[in-house]
Amino acid sequence: MIRVREFRTVNRVLGDQPRLGPFPADQIVPWSAIALISYMVVKGFMQASWLATGIVTAWGWATWWTVSSNKAFFGKFVGTPRITRGYKPFVSLVNPLQPQPKKKRQLKKRR
Repeated sequence: MIRVREFRTVNRVLGDQPRLGPFPADQIVPWSAIALISYMVVKGFMQASWLATGIVTAWGWATWWTVSSNKAFFGKFVGTPRITRGYKPFVSLVNPLQPQPKKKRQLKKRR
């Protein structure tokens, strides 16, 4: 009788993305920079309220997370190709078909 050995998971976290609570660890430094820049521009330079500063910071975080995420977020918006049956010959753009020299017809002499 053949025994099939199955591996037992020792550490469930192995192979997962590092996280700091619910947030991915690779987002912590950029989010800190976004928060600091938002604070300096909105609260410091524009003298806006804390609500406006929080909204701009949250907007910056969401934008950065969307753009830099490891998952292909924008890939799901690519449309599927429409496949149709056609009868046009293929012409390569790299190696275009060279025109063939025309053969001269030999005229038969009439008797």
